[in-house]
Amino acid sequence: MKALVLGGGSMKGAFQVGAVKAALEEGFEPEMIYGISVGALNATYLVNAAGKNAHEKVPLDWPAIGHQLMSFWIRNITHPHDVAHLRSRVSMGFNTLMSRFEGLLDPSPLHNLIRANVDPFLIRSSPVKIKVGAVNVTHGNIVFASPEEEFFMDYVRASSSLPMLMPAVPIGTKNDMFLDGGLRIVAPIHRAIMDGAKEIILVACHSKDLYTRENFSPQNLISLIERVKDVTVNQIVNNDIEWAENYAEHSALRGNPIKLTVIRPATPLLLDLQRFTSEDITRLILEGYQVGLETLRRAKVATEK
Repeated sequence: MKALVLGGGSMKGAFQVGAVKAALEEGFEPEMIYGISVGALNATYLVNAAGKNAHEKVPLDWPAIGHQLMSFWIRNITHPHDVAHLRSRVSMGFNTLMSRFEGLLDPSPLHNLIRANVDPFLIRSSPVKIKVGAVNVTHGNIVFASPEEEFFMDYVRASSSLPMLMPAVPIGTKNDMFLDGGLRIVAPIHRAIMDGAKEIILVACHSKDLYTRENFSPQNLISLIERVKDVTVNQIVNNDIEWAENYAEHSALRGNPIKLTVIRPATPLLLDLQRFTSEDITRLILEGYQVGLETLRRAKVATEK
């Protein structure tokens, strides 16, 4: 099985879009896509597009699908308000006092984008399979949901719901509350390997080293939450990738070889969640595309030796 694994990274997911475009243009044809956080959103878009091809009875055109994903971001993600609205101080204060805190940001714009661009029928009937991860904050465990599950789209929304910044999403008849799968796993490579993937491209939005946050003000609550998240996520994704690389390295000795290619930025991606512009998004997409091409071509040369 060929698997595309898309990690979390909030709006740094623009880098992931460029890297995915490069992978698809280089001939990678995923049979299964795994996503966490923004990776869940990108994965859902890709599987939806593949389902549309199948529904229209046309061959899967992966380079075109990668281009469509890029165009979607460039058209629709141009400003923080395209993703979420900052709640008023009055409403936040009142809701907090009344034990009804629903996050600092209202993610309605993001949820509306998902509804307008994803058809659950196409997801279910797509020839490409998908799993997205979200954390049950009641029990603390991570759940990987597939389209066969009744509440799949709720899991997609929950996977992209950033802790503290966005509200938890109630799912199922018991209304268990779910948040970003990145609380437990940032790059769901373990799940792909356990499901039997033999050829994997993993796209991470975080470099190995954490960036230094100069002029950082812990008095700005959103900036503080962002920084805490970046510090935590950086360590989790490094652990995810280190485990996968070690497993793949020893897989041949077990008689079950796995080909793993990891695409990630060499240096930290810089993007202000509160002030990004369409130029910032385009810059990250282009960076992801370039890093993706370079990584894949190096891997190809190494394989041919």
